Amino acid sequence: MLDRRLIRDDPDKVVKGIESKNVDTEIGTVIALDKELLAIQKQSEELKHERNVKSAEVAAKKRAGEDADELHMYLKNLSQRIKDIEAKSKEASARLDELLLTLPNLPHASVPIGKDESDNVVRRTWGEVTEPYFDVLPHWEIGEKLRVLDLEAGRRVTGRGYIVLRGDGALLSRALVNFMLDLHRDQGYEEVLVPYVVNRGSMVGTGQLPKMAEDMYHCEIDDLFLIPTAEVPVTNIERDSFTPADELPVKYTAYSPCFRREAGSHGADTRGLLRVHQFDKVEMVKVVYPDDSYDELESLLDDACVVLEALELPYRVLELCTGDLSFAAAKCYDLEVWSPGVEKWLEVSSCSNFEDFQARRANIKIKKAKGERHRFVHTLNGSGLALARTIAAILEHHQTPTGRVRIPAKLVPYMQGKEYLG
Repeated sequence: MLDRRLIRDDPDKVVKGIESKNVDTEIGTVIALDKELLAIQKQSEELKHERNVKSAEVAAKKRAGEDADELHMYLKNLSQRIKDIEAKSKEASARLDELLLTLPNLPHASVPIGKDESDNVVRRTWGEVTEPYFDVLPHWEIGEKLRVLDLEAGRRVTGRGYIVLRGDGALLSRALVNFMLDLHRDQGYEEVLVPYVVNRGSMVGTGQLPKMAEDMYHCEIDDLFLIPTAEVPVTNIERDSFTPADELPVKYTAYSPCFRREAGSHGADTRGLLRVHQFDKVEMVKVVYPDDSYDELESLLDDACVVLEALELPYRVLELCTGDLSFAAAKCYDLEVWSPGVEKWLEVSSCSNFEDFQARRANIKIKKAKGERHRFVHTLNGSGLALARTIAAILEHHQTPTGRVRIPAKLVPYMQGKEYLG
């Protein structure tokens, strides 16, 4: 959530920042409503002051034995006016809060200006992308050939966009999760196991609601949501809390399945593992001191890159332009791996700094010392990694001319010693 004072003091900056994200909002209504609310509150304070003055006059008349009936009637009418204005103020404030939840975060000043993903900037690359000397099968073909991926079973059990991993495919998924969790624990993250359903407050806190409601799986009876990412429950561990500055940063890692309806993905490439409605992911979340958050973003990115390097997958780091930033992010890097079977870069991680946007919504503050004011923390998150596309990249990049798939050396101990699929 944006700071009301920022909207009030520098509306041009807010309007310009939102416009650079190419999203439609009611920012004009927000600015006008905030001004109206300030005027209402000022009028209420003036009437309350007048009520105090008149009440003192009534007391003085009574002490002097004078008639105060007219003043009593005036005070009665004044109190009703104050009551009516406070009701109007409450209604305007609730409407303003509702509108504030629909405003996206503002991009950081360092974010490149652009309209869409075509304006993203490649910041660095790792590994060598070479032309294969044999015909590399797309992951859905080699996966089904090796009996590690069963797309038809997923469709039969649930529907399109759901997958079944079989045998060594299921083992590969488990191995990746365990490997990544162990690695992130070594990097200083506390491992947590969190619920896979969350309440509405948690979804609002991290910015999924109300903006992305159509992409969420919602259980109406209980008003609970299947999580779209472990970022939601993990970040909300800190909701409504005060953390001493000397205990920051707080670093969490968690595995979870993720559920997304992908309501806006019509026409997108949905073959194999490229776009599914349920997938596994290991997440990293940081709660940090505001002045350190951009250094923490760079270290978060490095922590995710280590995973890809261990898996021997060529990747590139993209800095997203303003028009491609998510609703809640102030700055974001995407990690993409090269998959020769589909001949495209696949996003497997996003590392984002939300600054105090989520913290304001979820009320996560730094515990103040005497004489200081409360400050909101900054929150960050990064995938380390999303498994569906990572598995796709492994099946394609480590494919051999003999039709087998090589297991990266650092993953072999997690694969019960298996060095190949097939």
